[in-house]
Amino acid sequence: MRWRRCGEDAALLDCDSLEQMRAAHATVLAARPPGVVDLVPGARSLLVVGGVAAVRALLEDADLAHPPADEPREVTLDVRYDGEDLALIAADAGVSPDAVVSMHTEAGYTVAFTGFAPGFGYLTGLPRPLRQPRLESPRTRVPAGSVGLAGEFTGVYPRESPGGWRLLGHTSATLFDPHADPPALFAPGDRVRFRSVR
Repeated sequence: MRWRRCGEDAALLDCDSLEQMRAAHATVLAARPPGVVDLVPGARSLLVVGGVAAVRALLEDADLAHPPADEPREVTLDVRYDGEDLALIAADAGVSPDAVVSMHTEAGYTVAFTGFAPGFGYLTGLPRPLRQPRLESPRTRVPAGSVGLAGEFTGVYPRESPGGWRLLGHTSATLFDPHADPPALFAPGDRVRFRSVR
């Protein structure tokens, strides 16, 4: 891990892996050192705003191989597996489309971090055959609620936007509502499952 200063009272922790970032994030959340104003997890980084010295001291002595256990919130999303790339995903995985649906719904996922758009969560736990590259040419328009995958992540587009993820299906769930409390359905650490519906 390596620390980089960010302004007057913030620092970015570069981690060696997604797992190390998640362990560091869980450790800081569990200890709640004084002065911490915000934590922003990323794929291989953790931005700490406020209380940087206390967080550094905490993580220097932490056992990141065994981070503190938590009781995550669980979210289940109903999905119609009719995505435009389902046949492509199945072909690249070497299985049938029904097998893709089974793999995607039987796995359990964790929100590693959020970003890209308000309400977009990067979910880890994707079965290895479904870890596939982005499309060679991104779409200029991906409908809100589209469920996709790219690399080691799966996720849901919270609103219409351009995007290069391979699309599995669609959900009617609201991922982001600026008038709700909290506005985003997903938060880092949440557990997510997908359920196939017709």
